[in-house]
This record gives sequence, C-alpha cells and structure tokens, in this order.
Amino acid sequence: MTTLNTLLGEMEPEAREALLAHAHRVDIPAGTRIFKERQRADRFWIIENGTLDLDLHVPGHKAAVIDTLGSGELLGWSWMVPPYAWHLGAVTTHPVRAREFDAVAVLKLCEGNPAVGRCISIAVAAVIARRLDSARTRILDLFAPHHSDMPLAYAR
Repeated sequence: MTTLNTLLGEMEPEAREALLAHAHRVDIPAGTRIFKERQRADRFWIIENGTLDLDLHVPGHKAAVIDTLGSGELLGWSWMVPPYAWHLGAVTTHPVRAREFDAVAVLKLCEGNPAVGRCISIAVAAVIARRLDSARTRILDLFAPHHSDMPLAYAR
C-alpha cells in the first residue's frame, strides 16, 4: 500500500508544498462512481480515509474489481499520460474523504518547474510500479494452476 506519507514523503519539500497548493478536500458518499474507463482524466486524489474499488468494464458481465484502495493511497495517474483518459473505473465502497487535485494545474506546475515536475513524476511512477506489481500478483492468483510445480519465486 502507498500511504499518503509515503507518496508525499517521496517528494522534495518544495515539490510537496507546490503540489498541495493545488488540492482541496472532498467527501464522496459510498456507492459513488468517481469515473469510468475512457472518460477524460482531469483530476486525481489522495485518499485520506474510506475505500474504493478500481474496476474494469467487462461486456455482458459485472465490472471486474482490479484493486481496492484505501487511506493514504493515490487514486488516478491517467492524467499524466496522453490521451489523458482513465484506464479503469473507480467506485467508492465506503464513504471517502480525499484531497482532490486539478490535474491540468498540476501538469502546468510540472512544466513550469522541471524540478517539481520530476519529483511528482517519480512519486507517481512509484505508485504505478506498485500497482502493476499488485495487478500481476492478482492475475497470477486467478490464472496460475493451483497445484503447479512452478516455484513461487518464478511465479512472482
């Protein structure tokens, strides 16, 4: 899990303060769809408390839950990468309180101050790497043979 302290702690103080200047607190009720796949990604959040599911639309089926996020975690990285559209959907499972960031303003901040942009990019890249590893583990859990002779180190 990526905690708020870890994400912000990975940044230089100047970058952290510059980033937090673009945040405001929001409360999101349980059962709220925050965004859907392919919608424009123009915001992101750091969750202070509550939980939400990241899901994937599966035609003809219920959305598949890919990951569950909670306190201290980053919601949203698609705002950093063209075409700036969500890769997954997100829906709250419990009420969420979060810091919401204007992605367009943060991108301008990153372009205007390369040192701040580099710190923010590195911190978000670390989140993406951890999410990719988590997704990989979930896929292996779902599809690896249950009684495989494959060593665990090779599977992970």
